[in-house]
Formats: sequence, C-alpha cells, structure tokens
Amino acid sequence: MPVSASDSWTEGTMTRRSPSTADRPVLPLAEVTRLTEDLARQVRERDGVALAGRELRRHAQALMRRVHANAAEPPEVRALAEEAGRLLREPGAEEGAFDALQEYVEARLLWSVTREEPLPLARELGVSSVVYLSGIGDLVGEVRRLALDALSRGEIGRAEGSLRLMEELFHLLLSFDVPRSLLPLKPKQDFARALLERTRSEVVLARVMARARVMARAYPPGVGGAPGRGGERSKRPAARGEAVP
Repeated sequence: MPVSASDSWTEGTMTRRSPSTADRPVLPLAEVTRLTEDLARQVRERDGVALAGRELRRHAQALMRRVHANAAEPPEVRALAEEAGRLLREPGAEEGAFDALQEYVEARLLWSVTREEPLPLARELGVSSVVYLSGIGDLVGEVRRLALDALSRGEIGRAEGSLRLMEELFHLLLSFDVPRSLLPLKPKQDFARALLERTRSEVVLARVMARARVMARAYPPGVGGAPGRGGERSKRPAARGEAVP
C-alpha cells in the first residue's frame, strides 16, 4: 500500500496523522516572532554591556596610571564609581564585563591604598565576591609598583610599608579556597607569591646597600687614620729620621 505524507512509523507500526495535525506548525507564528525579538533584545543588551565594559576598563586603567603619578583627584574616582554603577544595573553585567569590573575594583582599592584609607568592601563597590577577590588578587601587582617607585626615590621605609601590605594581601588570598569553576584563584595566589618574593629581595638589597653607603660616608678609607681596605690603617715607609707611629 502506498504511504502518504501524512503517514508515520511508531515502533514498527505505521500510523496515520490527521490532515489537521500534519498541517499545524510546531509553534504558533506569534511565538516564533516573540522568540526572535527576545533573542535580538538579548544580543543588543550583551553588545551594550560589552561596549560599556570596554569603556569602564579603559577609564579604570587611566585612573590607576594617574594614581601612580600622584595626579588623580576625587572627582575622577566618583565618576568611575558612577560609571560602574550604571553598568552593574544592566542584566548580565558581571558575566559580560567581568574583566572591566575587576579593573574597577582594582582601581578603587589602589586609590584607597595610596590615601592610606581602609579598603572599600565588596558591598560598598556593588560587586560580587568573585569580582572583588579577583580585584584583590591583581592589587598585589599594583602595590609592588608602589614599592618599586618608592625604592627609585630612595624611600626604603615606604617601600617596606608596601611590602608589608603585599604580604597581608597574599595571606588574605590564601585564606580562600574557591572552586576553579567559580574563580581561578590559584594562579593569582601563585603570581602574588612570586611578586612578593621578588619585592622582598629587592627591598632587602636596597636596605643593605643603603647601610653600606652610610658606613662608607662615616668611615672613608685612608682619611684621618680611618680604617682602609681590610680594616687596617694605611701604611707608608717612614722617612729617615721620622718617628714611626
């Protein structure tokens, strides 16, 4: 028997669908239209979040550069906070602009560090714990830069203060055990450890060299009977008739 287009097979048994069922669409046209419009809206929102995130990241990086140059002003920080607040009100902001929000947190934390203020909390910045911890992890590198800048100016005490803050931030990061699927914190912990060890070595070396310079100025070799090389007085042959000391 010939099989028509309305026939179908179910577990080896041929069944015949009614013409009304065969001609009915899987979804009503109105629902297809609604789904299409909803997807288009989500694409627009995603693109808008991505664009706003790029702008926020650029402004956060600019603020950090100005902070390191001692040129940042409070109005700039407030403007950045307002920009981040607008982005955070968008649906899917943290998923679509995670890196930008992380940079924002880092910039706000760095600003507080340089002003010797308590670090703002995650809820004060309006971000999730994941974004906040990620920003904390990257702050270690910015504090290292503060230490190096202090060393370049000969301010060893200030560099040691930055080193202590790096140690505190590192131990704070170690206190969290976060699943990698939620936040890959282990690479940040390892990177912070490496930065801390390098900075500690550089600060210790700077302190030793500073002490050596002080000693060299206090005891110049061969002047006024001061100890010369090897800690001995400089010697010369006594002239005939000259008293030997």
